[in-house]
Order: sequence, then structure tokens, then C-alpha cells
Amino acid sequence: MLNSKNIYDVVIIGAGFAGLYSLFKAKSYNLNAIAIERGSDVGGTWYWNRYPGARCDVESMQYSYQFSRELQEDWEWTEKYATQPEILEYASHVADRFKLRKNILFNTEIKAAKFIEDKNIWELKDHENKLIKTKFCIMATGCLSTLNKPNFKNLKSFNGDILHTGNWPKHNVNLSNKVVGIIGTGSSAIQCIPEIIKKVKHLYVFQRTPHYTVPARNASLKYLKGKNKKHMREPIGYDNDLYVEEIKYNYSKFRLKAQNSVAAMALPLNKQSALDVSENIREAIYEERWNDGGVPFIAAFEDLNFNRKANETAAKFVRKKIKSLVKNTNTAKLLTPNYPIGCKRLAVDSNYYETYNKPNISLIDIKKDAIKEFNKDGISTKNNNFKVDVIILATGFDAMTGTLFNIDIQGINSIKLKNKWSEGPKNFLGIASAGFPNLFTISGPGSPSVLTNMIVSIEQHVNWVFDCINYMKINNKSFIEPTQEAEEYWYKHNQEVSIDHVRSSCSSWYIGGNIEGKAKNFMPYVGGYAKYVEKCNKVSKNNYVGFKLK
Repeated sequence: MLNSKNIYDVVIIGAGFAGLYSLFKAKSYNLNAIAIERGSDVGGTWYWNRYPGARCDVESMQYSYQFSRELQEDWEWTEKYATQPEILEYASHVADRFKLRKNILFNTEIKAAKFIEDKNIWELKDHENKLIKTKFCIMATGCLSTLNKPNFKNLKSFNGDILHTGNWPKHNVNLSNKVVGIIGTGSSAIQCIPEIIKKVKHLYVFQRTPHYTVPARNASLKYLKGKNKKHMREPIGYDNDLYVEEIKYNYSKFRLKAQNSVAAMALPLNKQSALDVSENIREAIYEERWNDGGVPFIAAFEDLNFNRKANETAAKFVRKKIKSLVKNTNTAKLLTPNYPIGCKRLAVDSNYYETYNKPNISLIDIKKDAIKEFNKDGISTKNNNFKVDVIILATGFDAMTGTLFNIDIQGINSIKLKNKWSEGPKNFLGIASAGFPNLFTISGPGSPSVLTNMIVSIEQHVNWVFDCINYMKINNKSFIEPTQEAEEYWYKHNQEVSIDHVRSSCSSWYIGGNIEGKAKNFMPYVGGYAKYVEKCNKVSKNNYVGFKLK
């Protein structure tokens, strides 16, 4: 499949959901294209994140492609929130259904990419130093695909297994009757801890910062399967009592509702202010949202993301819930955040807080008792030694830019992307960066990406990119890059819209706060999915204003 003498029309880096759809679009335009994937199979993030309890926090009826009506109708999810194995099965089904595998080069990692100016092509080098040439390069590398591995002192001295939630082994990991230490209490740990507690002899949880999480209330999906139902109810999103057939009855209308929203998800948004209702009504609304489960909790009132006083009412409610769910007063206190809810990514859980009532779990506050070093038997903190058999790093990712920086990307005049973005990622629309012609990023920094239903955002990006490539083909153009002016405008706009948003109010991976030495800029676009799409469409409808084409 790989021919160094051949110049591809398109090379796609990654075979997750962005890479698969990019490859599908390339084939639909009869472009000579390949996708290159470092894993041994499709799935991207869902290929690597195999840890116990891993599942999506967007409901499965929305976390799926919509480019194929037949695919939508045929595929049947089993749970409201799909597990990692089921999502991976779905990705594999898509690859097989649309015969994409023959155009995917697995077990191959791109190490370098250089733009050859006199030829208007990209030359890519893989881990074996093989050369791949292409007219257009599409970075479908994912937002959460490069691990954050803190450099703990004497890490290699530990005699037991060290696992990372973001690169969990394919083989079955036996944790039965073992003493386990897990570092981190973010989203992956919140999903993992309630599962592994069922098997381990004892679990030590090392927490730096507590995390807000709301119950998922996950359940099996209900199917009519031939049973008669006269009246089809209209889905709102995150419905608990609908049959799948009711959601699919007018699926396109349901999908449109999501596309016209802030987060590319259909969910019940209460357009009241949290401050305009009585305390009793407000508490009742929060209670109902809590009992229903999932991310709609943060949509209980429309001003929770922008009004700090309103946000505090929601945060206070969750803090009270933690206090009521966790029996040990000191543990409950340690698990209670003191920052705005939604500032860090809101997690969705299955009995996370309740897990701390079990006798075989201990919570260690590493802000007060910091991890000093690893040793052959486990972990030494400032005041204690913890003997463990297995250590799990639930330390997250170098989000948004990490994977791009792992590739030596060089544009015009050999400028390196890593150097250009050293003070924060600058691009236009989150899609392309000045100085790097014919290079597109799917759901890159500067786009709504991680603040939305990712698959919806991915489809929008991929459609825009391939419409652009087709426009260039029709108009006999072989070169495109954003202007400096457009790039500066977008960077400034992105920072401005984030200033008043709750997500910019604390240190998180949204701003690179979890990576030492990383520039602190708010990276995703917080202006809302629907408004973002409007801006993208305005650019394309005006012959790609803001870009230089030749």
C-alpha cells in the first residue's frame, strides 16, 4: 500500500473517529488517500483507553456518526452510556462496513512532517524513517491521545506493575486480592475506582485536587422490537423512559436539535437564571437533574457557566450531596471541591462517592502529604510509606497539542509548529495555522472540540476540510494557508469569549494547567458549537476569506 514514489492526494494521521470519517470522505471524492495509525486497529482514544469502567459520558444515541442514514438505523447500542468495548466494536463496524481498512496503515507512527515549498507537498517520515509524500496532510490525532506521565522520582525502582489508564494493556489485568495505588481523581479515575474496588484487597487513592462528578444513572436501552406503540414521543435528549425506536422515529430532527445547540448535544436546557427562582424551586430542579443523571445537570439553569453566583448554587448543591453520600466526615471533606462546578471537566460516574464507604479504600491528600518518590515496594510520601502491588497512573493527557508536538512538524522556512505555538496555539478556526500550508487539524485547539459531542464536531470539521479541498480542485488551486490577520483575529476572539466563562476560572487541562512548562492559554473554543459553525460557513461561502489560495 505504501509507495514512497507515489504522491498521495491526502494522508490522514490517525484512525480514530476523525480519521475514519476523513478516509470515508476522501474515498467519496475519489482521492488517493491513506490513513496512518500507530495502534494495531481503529478506534483512536477508544482503542487505548481500555481501563475498567471506561465508557462515554455522552449518551450513545447521540455519540455516533450521522453521515449515513443506514448506519444510524442499523446500529443498535445496548446501554444509555456505551462502554469502551462497545464503542470500539462500533468503530470496527464502520471501518468494515465502508471498506476502509485497506487504506489504513496500522502499527505505524509518524515522527516528522515537512512542507516542501517548491513542490507544494508534505513529506512525512514514519518510525522506520520511511518517506510518505502527500498534497494535503490531515491531523486526525485526537485531543486526548498523548499521555501525561509525571516524572516521579525513582519511578523505575518499583518492582510491581505500573499502568496508565490512557494506555491500558490489551490482556486481562489481574487485580484480584492485590493492594493497588491509583494516582489521580479525574474523569478516568472516577470511572475506574468503582470497578477495581470490587476486586482489590485494598485501594489507596492519591488525590491532589477533588473533582465534581454527577451520577450517570446508566441503564440498558429499551427496544420495542415489534411491540406496538401508537404514539411516538419526541425525544428531548438524555431521556430516561423512551424506546430507541422513538428516538429514531424522527432521528434527523433530533440530530438537528443537537447541531443548533452550544455543545452539539440535545439536552434539556432550562432557560431560567438560577438566581431568578426561589431556593426551594432551585433545589427541586437540582434534585430532579441529579436523579435523572448525566451532563444535563449543568444545564439546570442557563447561566451556570457564566454567572459565578448562579454557579455557586449548583456547586453548593453537589457539595451537600457529597457530604450526604460519604459517611466519613474527613473523607467527604477531602472529596469536596471548593472551585466553581464545570471549571474542570464535569465527570459522570457510577457510585463514585459511595465507593469511599467501603472498608478497603483509603484516600490520601497529596497536597498535604506529597508524593516524595517511588521505591521497590510502592510509594513514599512526605509522612508515610505505602506498600502496593500495582500502581495505576490516572494522570490524564497532554491535551489538544501534545500529539501534534510529538511530531516534528515543519512548515514554510522550516518553522516548527512546536516553536510557533510555544506561547499558545495560534490558528484560524482551529483548522489551519499560518506558515503550514495544506495542513488541516480536525477538532484542533481553537475549535469547540472537547466542549462538545466530539463526533458531531468531527463530522463538521471533516466536511468543511473536504469541501475546501474540492473547491481548490475545481478552481485549480494547490496551496492554502490562513493569513496572519485571520489567525490573530481568531486567537484574540477565542481568548475574549473564554474570559467570562466558568471553564477559564481555574487550572485545568483546558488551559494546559496539568503539564509543567506548557503555555497557559484557554485552548478550546467556548463560544458554542452552533455559533462556531456559522463562522466556518461564512468563511467557506465567501471563497475562503481569511485564507491565501494559489
